[in-house]
Amino acid sequence: MKYDLVLVRFGEITIKGRNRNRFEAMLLTRIKSALKAMPKLEYVRGYARVYIHLNGESYEQVSDRLKDIFGIQTYSPVISSKHDLEAIRETSLQMMRSLKTEPKTFKVSVKRGWKQYPHDSIEMNHLVGAHVLRNTPDLKVDVRAPDVELKIDIQHESAYIYCEVEKAAGGFPLGMNGKGMLLLSGGIDSPVAGWMAMRKGLKIEAVHFHSYPFTSEQAKEKVITLAKRLAYYSGKIKLHLVPFTELQTKLAQSGHDSLIITLMRRSMLKITERLAEENGALAIVTGDSLGQVASQTLGSMNVIGRSSSLPLLRPLVMMDKQDIIDCAERIGTFQTSILPFEDCCTLFVPKSPATQPNLTLVERIEAHMGEELERLIDEAVQGTEVLVLREDGVEAPAGESKEEDAWF
Repeated sequence: MKYDLVLVRFGEITIKGRNRNRFEAMLLTRIKSALKAMPKLEYVRGYARVYIHLNGESYEQVSDRLKDIFGIQTYSPVISSKHDLEAIRETSLQMMRSLKTEPKTFKVSVKRGWKQYPHDSIEMNHLVGAHVLRNTPDLKVDVRAPDVELKIDIQHESAYIYCEVEKAAGGFPLGMNGKGMLLLSGGIDSPVAGWMAMRKGLKIEAVHFHSYPFTSEQAKEKVITLAKRLAYYSGKIKLHLVPFTELQTKLAQSGHDSLIITLMRRSMLKITERLAEENGALAIVTGDSLGQVASQTLGSMNVIGRSSSLPLLRPLVMMDKQDIIDCAERIGTFQTSILPFEDCCTLFVPKSPATQPNLTLVERIEAHMGEELERLIDEAVQGTEVLVLREDGVEAPAGESKEEDAWF
């Protein structure tokens, strides 16, 4: 079946009142960006929807991109028809015969956007349904729970006919809810947290802490690959590579082995908060899942989280590990995440890390380190390398151009 256009339906933004037009315009911009490799496409914006005219482009290629765009709820491949009754009936029959799975029951649902059409919706339901039944004798009508619903949308310019409704990513358009900094470790959880944050309308910039030479160049490349995969969903992403060797080594020498992980993660949040202030981000996103490891008990998350004044968003906090793995496989990050290259979080791990750290003691240790701790945090921020990763995999140093700043 050669389709003429794709009908794209929006998700939650359709209930956003006065801001709705702005959010729909943001989503249309993202759709055009994701489909820029197909220049023949034409876009017509309607009420809570977009019509994408294929003009000979592949529906399958368009579908592959649409399903991963945040803010799109569903979409349908459509055949257009002239307004006269016989053309609509024949096109409807053609659509029913082209279905991948032959249905046993169906119903016709006609919507008249063009109110001057000579037949009303109920009359059209009967006229089209009777024609389909006459030409497919094994098919029956079921208006309550049909196998297929044949939908006909009669607009002023054409009649649009479709049956399939494909599910997309849903959520909000990217950037609708501001910007957050994602702690990207290289494991399974943090890329999933980043994807879920983007699905709720956050632009994200990723922050990765490396401890060269304790961690390898392969570990760094692994994180870059994960960030590129996230860029597939956002179009572009900044990756901040933070040198953590000296600070991590100093924390390991503090003499409080059971608190090393707590101290390390508090320092990570302090550095990330500084990067957030420099880049206009209003939250920090982490891959914490309650009770999964020692640093993710409620007591640990409480003490660690108090080191930052920014909101900490934990999309995975109530998810089971298998649910997280399933999502990682679905979004294409799992196979990279399980590559056996160490990151800084696996260094200096004590045999018995504290699961209920004492906030007063932790703050006393940091106060004892005093200006040296602040100096090491400053140096880590200043030594951060920034890459811009694009959805086509091309990477470049972050620049200061107005075009780039406007996008981010």
